[in-house]
Amino acid sequence: MLKDKVAIVTGASRGIGKSIAINFARQGSKVVLNYRSDDNGAETTKQEIEQNGGVAILHKGDVSDFYVAEELMNFCKEKFSRIDILVNNAGITRDALVMRMKEEDFDSVINVNLKGSFNCAKHASSIMLRQKSGKIINISSVIGIIGNAGQVNYAASKAGIIGMTKSLAKELGSRGINVNAIAPGFIETDMTDVLGDNVKETILSHIPLKKMGKTEDVSNLAVFLASNMSDYITGQVITVDGGMVM
Repeated sequence: MLKDKVAIVTGASRGIGKSIAINFARQGSKVVLNYRSDDNGAETTKQEIEQNGGVAILHKGDVSDFYVAEELMNFCKEKFSRIDILVNNAGITRDALVMRMKEEDFDSVINVNLKGSFNCAKHASSIMLRQKSGKIINISSVIGIIGNAGQVNYAASKAGIIGMTKSLAKELGSRGINVNAIAPGFIETDMTDVLGDNVKETILSHIPLKKMGKTEDVSNLAVFLASNMSDYITGQVITVDGGMVM
């Protein structure tokens, strides 16, 4: 589905980003794996792709830095001459009730999750506009739709991504660029592994399918949105949450 496409995936060293990168490569895409600090995780992702005959190269850098994001896009274009797909997945959490939340914890989550996505979309879009084609996929969250106690910063960042997605879709659609968002629910990752059994039981009680999702559930949708099969879909926010948000 993605044969000969060139994709950038931020936050590709683990979790959802890793799954998307591997799935893209499996579908024939060349993948630039961006990550901030997890050298071992990024190298493992790269090796898994290459062992299955795929093409992947690493790019280490914090995309919340405007110029690092620009360098990432230029790096990809220099290596592969184009950018067909951008997945803005890099994200962090710094959870706390608002009365206890430190200013730096709010700022850091907004900077990585929201500003990082803006930085990458801005620099990638300038290349995609010249190509008159491209797919931008922003990873939001159901928390950006419904909110969650103790996650004011995270909810704000993910809600911001939804607004940004819709605005970008309107700006870029006439030039053949599709922009959509995926809003995962509770997916089995490092972030959810630390939750206690009681918390998990409470979460499952609100999910009609009575199970957490897998990273593949998200990456399969990302493949569809990155492919030609989604050419008439833009500005959408699609939840992958087992029916949690309806």
